Amino acid sequence: MHPPLTLHRHPMCAEIIEAFQKCHVDHPVKKFFGECTDLKIKLDRCFRQEKALKRKANFEESKKFKERLQAYKREMAEENKES
Repeated sequence: MHPPLTLHRHPMCAEIIEAFQKCHVDHPVKKFFGECTDLKIKLDRCFRQEKALKRKANFEESKKFKERLQAYKREMAEENKES
């Protein structure tokens, strides 16, 4: 099962999505017998790569956020000591 095949949500995989959708339109019956399987495998791989990139970007963003939060907490602790 794959996520909804919307091009704007998966710009990395746009070409494969279009080819996969075209295959389904061109082969309405053969698609059930494996005609588009190769494209489906490529699509799954592309989605995995895309997800890995997003996961890495989110991790980096959360790391930066945690660093800023720790700096803020230290700053607040220092202000409380001075008061």
